[in-house]
Amino acid sequence: MKIKSALAAAPVLLLVLSACNPSQPARTPADAGQAAAVVAADAWCRPSPNGAKAGGCYITLTAATDDRLTGGSTPRAGMLQVHEMKTENGVMTMGEMGQGLPLPAGEAVALAPGGNHLMLMELTAPLVAGETVPLTLTFADAAPVTVQAKVRQPAMAGMDHGAH
Repeated sequence: MKIKSALAAAPVLLLVLSACNPSQPARTPADAGQAAAVVAADAWCRPSPNGAKAGGCYITLTAATDDRLTGGSTPRAGMLQVHEMKTENGVMTMGEMGQGLPLPAGEAVALAPGGNHLMLMELTAPLVAGETVPLTLTFADAAPVTVQAKVRQPAMAGMDHGAH
């Protein structure tokens, strides 16, 4: 009779033990593939003059769900900030976007010359045309994204010389 009651209690005991000692570690949304993804395209930086302590970089970001670009890092600078440029009363100003840059779900957001951009502060060396700069971007929700930004001059509008 004691054997029957012990066998009857075995499934309950196994359930209790498995709850106390799970066989798999706890999974975060990123582990489960649930983290919001951000796709980065067309990353580039403008060459900086010798002695410059800052440089601008540009990129197009598309988030799978509503997110926010909050900043980033690069081994080429002490800081990477998200900046905006705006004109008020005929005066152009530039400054850090303290709350980050909104990335609406499914909408391509272009950081471009004359507008929102990435600002590399405290450059370790000038940004030279032809080289690449690694940029790791951070977001409010999505996992960080690392891109290789080509250093080049901006394309001039209306100056397509491809037919020459």
